[in-house]
Amino acid sequence: MSGTRRGRITALVAVVAIGAATLSAVAAPAGADRQARAQHATKPKSGGSVQFGLEAETNGGFCLPDSTLAASGIQVVSAIYDTLVTLNAKGEYVPYLAKSVEPNADFTQWTITLRPDVQFHDGTPFDSEALKLNLDTYRGQNPNIKPRLSVFVWQNVASVEVTGPLSVVVTTKVPWVAFPALLSGSGRTGMVGPAQLVDRETCATNMIGTGPFKLVDWRPNESLTVAKNTKYWQEGLPYLDEIVFQPLTESQSRVIGLQSGDLDLITTGNSQSILDLKQSAKAGDNKVIVSDNGAETGYLMLNVSKPPFDDPIARQAVAAGGDARESNRIRNKGLNTIATGPFPPDNPAYVKNNTRIHSVARAKKLNAEYEQKHGQPISFEYLTNPDPETIALAALFKEQEKQAGIDVSIRTVDQATQINEAIAGSFQGVAFRNHPGGDPDTNYVWWHSGSPTNFGRINDPEIDRLLDEGRSEPDAAKRVAIYRELNKLFGKELYNLWAWYTLWAVGYQNNVKGVAGPPLPDGGGRPFSLFAGVIPVLGISKT
Repeated sequence: MSGTRRGRITALVAVVAIGAATLSAVAAPAGADRQARAQHATKPKSGGSVQFGLEAETNGGFCLPDSTLAASGIQVVSAIYDTLVTLNAKGEYVPYLAKSVEPNADFTQWTITLRPDVQFHDGTPFDSEALKLNLDTYRGQNPNIKPRLSVFVWQNVASVEVTGPLSVVVTTKVPWVAFPALLSGSGRTGMVGPAQLVDRETCATNMIGTGPFKLVDWRPNESLTVAKNTKYWQEGLPYLDEIVFQPLTESQSRVIGLQSGDLDLITTGNSQSILDLKQSAKAGDNKVIVSDNGAETGYLMLNVSKPPFDDPIARQAVAAGGDARESNRIRNKGLNTIATGPFPPDNPAYVKNNTRIHSVARAKKLNAEYEQKHGQPISFEYLTNPDPETIALAALFKEQEKQAGIDVSIRTVDQATQINEAIAGSFQGVAFRNHPGGDPDTNYVWWHSGSPTNFGRINDPEIDRLLDEGRSEPDAAKRVAIYRELNKLFGKELYNLWAWYTLWAVGYQNNVKGVAGPPLPDGGGRPFSLFAGVIPVLGISKT
């Protein structure tokens, strides 16, 4: 991704898959961009510490090839580990820790060339051998670390060959047009120090990256503290001496912490919290940036491998009984955009007229049909996290379904358990948030049959076909058509009940600067700030 070849990859991977230019998709929030330009007009002040409130703890730890990271985990990871590629504000995948990522003519080989003189936190050089170890670990070829999930993500990689001190060639089994998106991994595919990858027992806690901050102390469910990496490869960065991440599962607790001055920064996807932050920002008490660009989709994920949702009648009935518009109006204050599928409006795979229609009469009829077929009406368990707002949302959904005679029981667990139950397939319906912007190919692992991250156990040959074709199709227009067809298929089969696109906010004290992040290296543009609730931390300063 440099020179003329970089232009070619940008055209195929970014403009086509994301719509950055032709469809004006995945643009950074206007407020964030203005703030970034203003803040970099003068040199930020170095030093200081910030208290950063997060929505959850990452109880499984940070052995990245074997971790299960939601937004809060990715926020922590972004401070300690760098990715080879990152997504800029225009929706382009640009080199970051890598100097370049270049394909051959048919996209079956990719040459990754590293920046010189980059070190891990323990002083180990980040060279081609360390890169090969990382890529091999992600694809399950490191005997010391056996990842549960990433093996399938990387299964299309046939080999990783060292070709020089700072270069490797990755050969794929089939053409992989969107391979650079894998190297970004929405922040999950960070480069890990070799010393962390030698012992599975310590890998989750022995955090060694090349990132702007080093791990100092982690007290699970209390705080995780990182300190400035004084030998960071981006000269002059980071500005802060320290960040203390604090998991606070109740969104209002984070807002109160910010308003009281106990916290310097918070992120939230909770609508009431966003309204509170906007109101206090209007009064001048804090600042806030709100965005749904490149948004995740909030939805009820159905386990279609077990009753009742192995029967499409049940999926159709529950889809008709639920009223996403009413829920959005009551619980989200009408702030969110109703989802028509997994792809948000700033993605070319988006399909506008694909919304499920609420109808109590239809839900009742389908429920009666299900009861006649199975001897009992539809009933299922709704799994969600313990935040009061999400519980209230589940309760509203329960009341909507009750009108059609559908019985919904609600069970709450912490976010880590919620993810683990999704992995195990031990749920019937689970409140989920996933599929942020980026190349549609990044969703291959979530829906392809046989994938361990296909949590809903979808087994649909047509979905498999479309995912396979989209991965290898080099023609821009054909790729878009493939993913739109996939989107429409989801609307027909109702494997997931899409609700709305997640609105994220970052609230911060008036003396905190640089939350939009500094310019990317080598003219890569501005970073995609507040991507799926994650902000870049290396440019944050405190006056």
